Amino acid sequence: MSGFQQNKDMLDYLRAIPLLSHASEDDLEAIACQMIERRFAKGTVVVEEGLSGDYMYVIRAGRVKVTKASEDGREKIMDFLEAGSFFGEMALLDQAPRSATVRTLEASRLLALSRVAFLDLLTRSPSLSLAVIKVLVQRLRYADEQASSMSFQRVEDRVRSLFERIARPEEGCDGALVTPSLTHQQIADMVGTSRETVTRVVKQLKIEGWLQQRGKHYLI
Repeated sequence: MSGFQQNKDMLDYLRAIPLLSHASEDDLEAIACQMIERRFAKGTVVVEEGLSGDYMYVIRAGRVKVTKASEDGREKIMDFLEAGSFFGEMALLDQAPRSATVRTLEASRLLALSRVAFLDLLTRSPSLSLAVIKVLVQRLRYADEQASSMSFQRVEDRVRSLFERIARPEEGCDGALVTPSLTHQQIADMVGTSRETVTRVVKQLKIEGWLQQRGKHYLI
């Protein structure tokens, strides 16, 4: 593939990312010039909670999970991200240690942007700065919604909503949606309840025919 075609493909890809959908052509070209593509095998830690970070990442292909360590040392899953999502920007903005660990769930291609390049682009591009602010506000609203649902939604509804949000189509599953690998304890952490309650809810959803299980994956 020629350099011209590679650059065009990169611009087309960046333009399709919600964060950059309103960026000018000049901004997109500047970003494309600064992006470094990196490939990670399945199960690779890209950023680690508590460590310093000099890069943010945009997922070009693949899927990752975002986790934090609980007080007793267990892995608490915060979210799953896929192509078009980005992560790691907080450490670039405040220079504090990474607030979470991000690990690949499958072989992934990520676009890395350094702190220097990121801050320079924000300084020069009001539209990009506004886009970043909007995404951060959306994430804050999502966190508020999660806190509200834990207070007012039934546990069964929270478990259903979680599965519907994280499940994705998979080849060979006859149209079913499949979740990443999850334990009952991880589900309990994500919906704010006990492992025993999740076990009861999952059993009931299976009886109703809404849910099936394949190892640690769930099909809806």
